[in-house]
Amino acid sequence: MAKPAPSTPKRHMRGFAQTAKFVTADIRKASEKRGFAEMRVLTHWPEIVGEETAAITRPLEVKFGRGTFGATLRVLTTGANAPMLEMQKEQIRERINAVYGYAAIQRIQFTQTAPTGFAEGQADFNHAPRRRAAPAPAQQAAAQALAEGVTDPALKAALSRLGAHVIQKTGRG
Repeated sequence: MAKPAPSTPKRHMRGFAQTAKFVTADIRKASEKRGFAEMRVLTHWPEIVGEETAAITRPLEVKFGRGTFGATLRVLTTGANAPMLEMQKEQIRERINAVYGYAAIQRIQFTQTAPTGFAEGQADFNHAPRRRAAPAPAQQAAAQALAEGVTDPALKAALSRLGAHVIQKTGRG
């Protein structure tokens, strides 16, 4: 009887894969440890509760009680904002349950922290976007020269911007 020829492993995909596909399982494990079965509550917090509320809060964990249907969501905030959030508790709960699709959250508990924060839950909720310095004119000119053969104007502009940032970052030019 002849042995079958060893087969080479098949490639499951061609080209590039989205980074999210590689880290989704790890993120899901980490979020489930804190009770977040639905990651959208963590990743889309500003869209769920609104920009103003998201600027002063962070979801900490979801705890499910024994024999009860709903869970308790713990939210981190500063002490000065807690009374205002207490009045908005019902609207926040309704918005979060809309994400889950059913009444998963029965109660919301606000945990207060100092304005400067403690070791784990620091209260600096405003994350300023990172700003890059504009590339020098010489770097922009070099990047435009690299994208000279492209006929589509939108693609050419995008490649020029990307090239200018790469040239700036690597120190070439």
